Amino acid sequence: MQSGWNAYIKEDLIVEPTGSGLLSRLVFAVKDVFAIAGHTNSAGNPDWLDSHGPAESHAEAVELLLRQGARVKGVTITDELMFSLNGENHHYGTPVNPAAPGRIPGGSSSGSAVAVAAGLADFALGTDTGGSVRVPSSYCGLFGIRPTHGLAPIGGVIPLAASYDTVGWMARDAETLRRVGEALLGAEDGGGEFRRLIVAEDAWAIAEESCRQPLAASLAALERSMDSRRVTLAPKGLAAWAATFRTLQGFEIWSAHGAWIAERKPRFGPGIAERFFWAGTLRREEYDRALPVRASIRAELAARLGDDGLLVIPTVPCPAPRIGLSDDEIERTRAKVMQLSCIAGLGGLPQVTMPVRSRDGYPVGLSFIAGPGRDMRLLRWVGDVAVRALQGQAVGG
Repeated sequence: MQSGWNAYIKEDLIVEPTGSGLLSRLVFAVKDVFAIAGHTNSAGNPDWLDSHGPAESHAEAVELLLRQGARVKGVTITDELMFSLNGENHHYGTPVNPAAPGRIPGGSSSGSAVAVAAGLADFALGTDTGGSVRVPSSYCGLFGIRPTHGLAPIGGVIPLAASYDTVGWMARDAETLRRVGEALLGAEDGGGEFRRLIVAEDAWAIAEESCRQPLAASLAALERSMDSRRVTLAPKGLAAWAATFRTLQGFEIWSAHGAWIAERKPRFGPGIAERFFWAGTLRREEYDRALPVRASIRAELAARLGDDGLLVIPTVPCPAPRIGLSDDEIERTRAKVMQLSCIAGLGGLPQVTMPVRSRDGYPVGLSFIAGPGRDMRLLRWVGDVAVRALQGQAVGG
């Protein structure tokens, strides 16, 4: 039973494995944007549910996991059309954060994070466009990954913004996170080792002291065993990077869903309608101007990381905020979160977040970003190096 966690929109949906392998005997939950044969996705909104029919087949990622022996148990709540980072759903309720009761779980893969954090599933699938796996993983004390854009199969997943959308996943330990990665991405990525830590000082400056202090202690433990260099990532400010990200994302979101919104006039919860309205005001010329800016950022990040570099940043600027904050407070936090989460998104890069304890006992996330396609190497490094170096500080292991 859910035991009051409110993680699921359909808890009794079971899909048995079709094979055996890496994930045999593991149970996973699925965000309600992945096609499951016979199930109608809600995408977090009752009008979407009413205007769509059941899927004929499973999403590609789900099918791969079933073939490796994992069993689906439950479809989880998502923020409406995945367009939020809070995890509060006006229609289906807010999943309860097991690691921080009374605080938001983070979105939009909120139900998936809560299902794993509460021990209802061994791992869970989510999607990450602007931070929707990384943010709830941080708030709920989990390991989570946003893979290299285009690497994990995304067929059968409701889109948000095509040039940022990724299939991500989360688990309570690094080993399970890696095994899921092997099932979805394959085991090999060309070999090699990470030798350099790149500390983005402008990203660390965004974090609040309650978050920055414990993460800095964890970073210091890693710096004792690897070369480390401190840099400024964005000389014109990460807020400018976030604005570029937001323009491209918003235009693509309206391209994907604007026609349905105009025709259906769906009932959106607080904040969601305003966000979609803003997306609908973006012009093609704004999108076109932002494209070369992103290309330049992407090239710069790839060159800086090379084959052996890891960028180290706080996943989010603070522990999970309290439920019921004002719209202004929510928006201020969201803006800071986006300045951190946009980095991997703009670069199309893999990012793994791992949990660390904050001074007040709530989890916060420490993130590592690698060059494109180094996903499996990154997953192995987190388990073999980072977890061991941070023994006693990490929430999970």
